[in-house]
Amino acid sequence: MTTLFLPIGITETYIILLTILFPIWALIDILKSKFDENNKLIWVLAVIFTNIVGATLYFFIGKKQKIKE
Repeated sequence: MTTLFLPIGITETYIILLTILFPIWALIDILKSKFDENNKLIWVLAVIFTNIVGATLYFFIGKKQKIKE
């Protein structure tokens, strides 16, 4: 008899949460912010299609492109 549950450790749990929550956090920040022209759409697509890489790039580059209120 085999089980479908795969035991994972705490490190794997943190990695899974990071890969799920970090892009979601980036998407929420992008959608709440104002950008010039099509930058918002470009950042949303970058985060959706490249996941961690897109979210990381957004936090290093994209946050500087937001319109200051």
